[in-house]
Amino acid sequence: VFIAVGGFAMLNWEVIVKPTALNLGVADVQAPLGLIMLGLVVFLIALFLVYVLYLQTTVMFDARAHAKELAANRKLADEAEASRFTALTARVDQLEKNLLQAIEQSGNSVVATVAEMDDRLKLR
Repeated sequence: VFIAVGGFAMLNWEVIVKPTALNLGVADVQAPLGLIMLGLVVFLIALFLVYVLYLQTTVMFDARAHAKELAANRKLADEAEASRFTALTARVDQLEKNLLQAIEQSGNSVVATVAEMDDRLKLR
């Protein structure tokens, strides 16, 4: 847009700088209407560029804040998952101990029963 306006202004420079009677509401003046309008266009383009830079900066700051928040949430999720694995490991260890105790008790019971049967057989 800036290049198109600049090219148009160069092609029509003589008409742009030609003085014209202008009514400002409180007074009448002689000024180049084209130059005033060109100045307004340049001002609006500059204002638009400042606005775009402001939006871009705001978006970048928001994206950075979201990235930090996402990293913090990811860390919390990883810690929660690690905690669940730790609890699960502890539970599996406890179940393993209980199972080994049950196996040992069953083995002792079988040995006692076999010994008792052996004693009964020897008595006969």
